[in-house]
Amino acid sequence: MNDAQPSLQRLTAADVDAVSALARVVWLATYPSLISQAQIDAMLAGRYAPQRIREQLDDPRQAWWVAKRGHTLAGFAHAMLDESGCKLDKLYVHPDQQRHGIGIALEKTVEDWARRQRAGRVWLQVNRGNAQAIAAYRKYGFRIVESRVFDIGGGFVMDDHVMEHTL
Repeated sequence: MNDAQPSLQRLTAADVDAVSALARVVWLATYPSLISQAQIDAMLAGRYAPQRIREQLDDPRQAWWVAKRGHTLAGFAHAMLDESGCKLDKLYVHPDQQRHGIGIALEKTVEDWARRQRAGRVWLQVNRGNAQAIAAYRKYGFRIVESRVFDIGGGFVMDDHVMEHTL
């Protein structure tokens, strides 16, 4: 395993298809024990469609980053500004690349961006059953501030903790 520091950069249109494909790999490795395959498929189609990601690249209130090891996409993050600060909307690392500093590097990049945007906090939602992610976010300085069930339509819900990290 290559433990060299990953290179982080803003997502460009050239890497959108690779991000969409990596999202599928991570979701299929992470979520089958937490949510139904139908919900996984619906969320991947809705949140990771290449055209949707490309549209977000043009929005100054949103930002995407990728982490690469060599020429290989190892992870990605997406954040967006809202009325309460900066939402860390997506942070995923390839299962083979986890526990090598990629997640924290992406999270710190999001924090730096949020500070430059004058956000006072970074917040996120994480599935209550995703113990590995919850532990990682706690290590990054996040704390659980709320637990809720979010109706996302189509008969699906997200049973999440809301976590935040004050900047």
